[in-house]
Amino acid sequence: MGSRSFANMVCGGLRWLSMSRRRSVRLHQIGEYCWEIPPSSGMRVPGRIFASERMIRDIKTDKSLEQVANVAYLPGIVGASLAMPDIHWGYGFPIGGVAATDPAKGGVISPGGVGYDINCGVRVLRTELRKEDILGHVPRLMDALFEAVPAGIGSSNAIKPLSVVEMQKLLSEGAEYVVRDCGMGSEEDLKHTEENGCLVDADPSHVSDRAIERGRRQLGTLGSGNHFLEVGIADRIFDSRSAATLGVDKGTVCVLIHCGSRGLGYQVCDDYLSVMNRAVIKYGIELPDRQLCCAPIESNEGTAYLRAMACAANYAWANRQAITHLARQCFMETFSIGPKDLGMVLIYDVCHNVAKFEEHTVDGQLRTLCVHRKGATRAFPAGDLRIPTSLRAVGQPVLVPGDMGRFSYVLTGAPGALQHTFGSTCHGAGRVMSRAQAKRESRGRDLFGEMAERGVTVRAASRRTVAEEMPYAYKNVADVVNVMAGAGVSDKVFRLKPVGVIKG
Repeated sequence: MGSRSFANMVCGGLRWLSMSRRRSVRLHQIGEYCWEIPPSSGMRVPGRIFASERMIRDIKTDKSLEQVANVAYLPGIVGASLAMPDIHWGYGFPIGGVAATDPAKGGVISPGGVGYDINCGVRVLRTELRKEDILGHVPRLMDALFEAVPAGIGSSNAIKPLSVVEMQKLLSEGAEYVVRDCGMGSEEDLKHTEENGCLVDADPSHVSDRAIERGRRQLGTLGSGNHFLEVGIADRIFDSRSAATLGVDKGTVCVLIHCGSRGLGYQVCDDYLSVMNRAVIKYGIELPDRQLCCAPIESNEGTAYLRAMACAANYAWANRQAITHLARQCFMETFSIGPKDLGMVLIYDVCHNVAKFEEHTVDGQLRTLCVHRKGATRAFPAGDLRIPTSLRAVGQPVLVPGDMGRFSYVLTGAPGALQHTFGSTCHGAGRVMSRAQAKRESRGRDLFGEMAERGVTVRAASRRTVAEEMPYAYKNVADVVNVMAGAGVSDKVFRLKPVGVIKG
């Protein structure tokens, strides 16, 4: 069904292609782990979904496949509209969606392809501590971490609120500001952060006063929803050479931090959705879903959003760096050890809600593309010059958290990522229940007791969050990473078993 066959309708002063009826999406299997939606009239490229046969049956139950097809309408999109195996329904783009647009071909930037929580991402740190060092001390450790790192809706004041001038400097410099101006971390932390923790196109003049105000008190906080701080133990090694390069073997204690740009990022997205709704009219862009509102990359509106988005991304990197500093202090105080004995070293930090300019080969030509990753992670293979020298022999680490009761995985990028997914892979387990469904399933249950039976100490700002985030609300992350490994997109290095989790 093409763009000309949809009835035009007026919605809030905008002309959109009517999608009031749910479309039937044709889907063909083109590989063991790859499925294709052939391009119909209006779709500029096909849709491709990476999944197993069993997973694709579940994926068909929501509207995420329609969203994959809708993204293929974006002006300037190249290759295919992609979805990773953790795909589920989202705002405009499916969560787990990837799309690359070419500025030289009229390519657009769409906030829906980044998401509200700009640069929501994950970092994994390894320590010199072993499993036997922390057993028996986990509840005390989680109490200390829960006290030091505020979690929950509106959480704030982990550190002294920043002035507006300090905020502008942070938005420009990202994690570097926290390390160099605040003494929270080291240069090695920056080297092991994607983009060194800073998108250089950031321009705070494109960020609203409201967004800056929301960010002043939230640095060093987790927030709510699926964000977490987790203590885990490496319980299985898949690639001993790569794991050794990352400083991990069986029994190593690690820390995962998953959070984003907090209220600042949300406000930036909200501000620019209004801008993009007007831009769609101005530039005569026809779309099947108003949530895909966008603007040409090289337009004033597109440039302004990209610069504001970069500021929010920088805030998120600074936020995870600040939480890292707080976590290091808690570990040292809890175990009465110094930084050398703790040895808490950042393995890597990756974002999974962002749009970035990268060079990729399309139709035999090297092009600079704007790669939207919404619930998807960058995954460059070994030898790629865009990853740190110390990691180049094994490839870029990919950090894939599961639910809080099973496992998380550390992967590395594989050559297939550049061939098939614009250097992208999965970002997590992916939900199988809505938050409302999960809360209904959790009624009358001893959730904290159930997690304790799994060997996991949970601290949370509210029972509601725990109800929404119970393991049964998510796919098994093992199935997700196995698809990516089977497709040659990323390789498994080691697995982490959670023993303590903080939820918002």
